Amino acid sequence: MSSSKKKQRPPTSINRRRFLQKTALAAGAITIIPRHVLGRGFTAPNDKIHLGFIGLGRQSNGLAKRFVSSTEAQIIAGSDVWTTKMDWFQKHVSKLSADQRKVEKFDGFQLYGDYKELLENSEVDAVVIATPDHWHALMAIDALKAGKDVFLEKPLTHRIAEGIELVNTVEGTGKILQTGSMQRSNENFRKACELVRNGYLGEISKVLVNVGDPAIDYDLKAEALPKEVDWNKWCGPAPLLAYNHRLAPSTNEVDFWPDWRKYKETGGGILCDWGAHMFDIAQWALDMDRSGPIRYLPPQDRSAVRGLRMFYDNGIEMVHEDFGRGWGVRFIGSEGTLDISRSYFETSPESIRTAELKDSDIRLYNSNGNHYQDWLDAIKNNTSPLCDVETGHRSASICNIANIAYQLGEDLEWDPVEQHFKGNAAANALRHRQNRIF
Repeated sequence: MSSSKKKQRPPTSINRRRFLQKTALAAGAITIIPRHVLGRGFTAPNDKIHLGFIGLGRQSNGLAKRFVSSTEAQIIAGSDVWTTKMDWFQKHVSKLSADQRKVEKFDGFQLYGDYKELLENSEVDAVVIATPDHWHALMAIDALKAGKDVFLEKPLTHRIAEGIELVNTVEGTGKILQTGSMQRSNENFRKACELVRNGYLGEISKVLVNVGDPAIDYDLKAEALPKEVDWNKWCGPAPLLAYNHRLAPSTNEVDFWPDWRKYKETGGGILCDWGAHMFDIAQWALDMDRSGPIRYLPPQDRSAVRGLRMFYDNGIEMVHEDFGRGWGVRFIGSEGTLDISRSYFETSPESIRTAELKDSDIRLYNSNGNHYQDWLDAIKNNTSPLCDVETGHRSASICNIANIAYQLGEDLEWDPVEQHFKGNAAANALRHRQNRIF
């Protein structure tokens, strides 16, 4: 577990930092001070980490609020293929800084239509990537190779092979990657997993996970392409799709989540979108963060969107099943059951939920409820964050394999060590994606 204690710094450098901090505060503005002014070893004034956001759609709204309101990081740049969203994001961050940090003026903010130009900015220490799924791996790998630490929204990658490459890139660069599976930073989810891990439910036989449908082929009708977007870049490595506002609205001021999540070309269905949260909790509770199920048995009805059965090597069965309580997880053990979601945490018998953990029990990583500061602390301390790249990759792999199983309608045997399917060339081919040249 990483410590929240900051590394000690030379006294002369601390004095320089404090002088610059007081100067900036006296001016009543956030001013981006070049890193070389601070002396060797510093990333930003007052230990602030300078952030660049890549992907300024609806998800960036909440992420920006989190980083401004509950961390010491400073957002200094943004990139998107929509000019409308770049303009919105700059105003959004400026207002957040005024409301949350009482900053009267926000100087030095940079906007980029090409994310690679943002990565060339030496003042950006780390990036938050909140694009559609089909861009995740390429952008994250480019950012890591550019020397940036990465906060990457879930599901981590769009294809299994991308996840393997991303894990290798993190290991090769030594940078810090946090997966945006922020349910692990929630106290109820952590305690639920600790109860399962420590045997309070007895021996676990089955886990039910209810999330949305598998991905489908793109089927939206073509609409006029807005002039505010570079659509070729939006599609990027995916096929060049016909534009439709439901796929990618021109503004964040809409009352729906964009539908790119539903389609094979750009997402993994709601199965991946929410599976990266709920299967992730099952993985954590079962101590499978470096592994996963070894058998996937799809329902016989090829049109079914629930019913996939998965088996771990230890015999535990996990089922993609609607157990009638919305998106959530149900653990079934020899001594009771536990239901957990964002809106409920219940056990049968009730005494399991209220049980106090013993001193001898396993305690899981506690991020103190702040998934975002946890990443920043890991960067400062050079430690592993709560939901590191391997953890995010394994949870995303379950979702991606589930999509493959539903698509092929065949029983699949998965080797979680070699990360390939046994004796199934068609399934192995779907681990990869042929990127479009654009």
